[in-house]
Amino acid sequence: MEDKRLTLAIQKSGRLSEGSINLLKKCGIKIQNGNNHLKANTSGFPLEIIFLRDDDIPQYVADGVADAGILGYNEVLEKDCKVNTVYNLGFSRCRISVAVPRNVDYPGREFLAGKRIATSYPGILEKYLAQHKLSAEIHPISGSVEVTPALGLADAIFEIVSSGGTLISNGLKEVEIVMQSEAVLITNQNMSEEKSALLDKLLFRIQSVQAAENNKYILLNAPNDKIDLIASMIPGMKSPTILPLTMEGWSSLHSVISETDFWQVIDNLKEAGAQGILVIPIEKMVL
Repeated sequence: MEDKRLTLAIQKSGRLSEGSINLLKKCGIKIQNGNNHLKANTSGFPLEIIFLRDDDIPQYVADGVADAGILGYNEVLEKDCKVNTVYNLGFSRCRISVAVPRNVDYPGREFLAGKRIATSYPGILEKYLAQHKLSAEIHPISGSVEVTPALGLADAIFEIVSSGGTLISNGLKEVEIVMQSEAVLITNQNMSEEKSALLDKLLFRIQSVQAAENNKYILLNAPNDKIDLIASMIPGMKSPTILPLTMEGWSSLHSVISETDFWQVIDNLKEAGAQGILVIPIEKMVL
């Protein structure tokens, strides 16, 4: 008999794990026995959590041990397993870059020809080199890739970069950004209809949380002769709510604005005559 729960694999520790657990919490899903076990039950949604190394997640999902997984897109590409990448989650953003010692004169990617390159992502690196018709020695390293040039083990590295602080502390400089990565949701390619329905419900919650984080609720007062102009600036989900004030000739407008356009919209509203502007965070946003 098929399990009536969705099985989700997430990283057992680190930044991706924290981001995944935080996202689930915002979706009303509480992990009951923490990440000190291989498996954990949840409340608030029919979901079982499996805690794994991030580089193991693609294979577990491909094999159907887990129905879905949250991990970095870089690991999805590196492992090249048969899974579906269904949604970009927007956290744990990073990039995979080529870095060389700070004192090296780097003329361009042709510098890599014939060089020794240490990396945790040999698969992605091999494709990158082939794309640019370059031949180099690839040295797969499972950890501490940044120290290899200083130890004389490599001429360059190909590794994840977030802030760049680790490169600087190891005397390296970033010279080529090869790809951008972030947390993604992947799924097994042969999910049952019942599991797919559960996944759709989970995605609905995730999208509602993300929509709330990317938007703000705005309230303002406006002279009635400016309502049409101001309403055109903040159309919201469909149209603004307009309520008359006790002060004659004035109304209150309520709407939603995007975080991306926030300050420009606020400046435009003030120039159009809006007053008493209040901006409030949105906890959930059901579209």
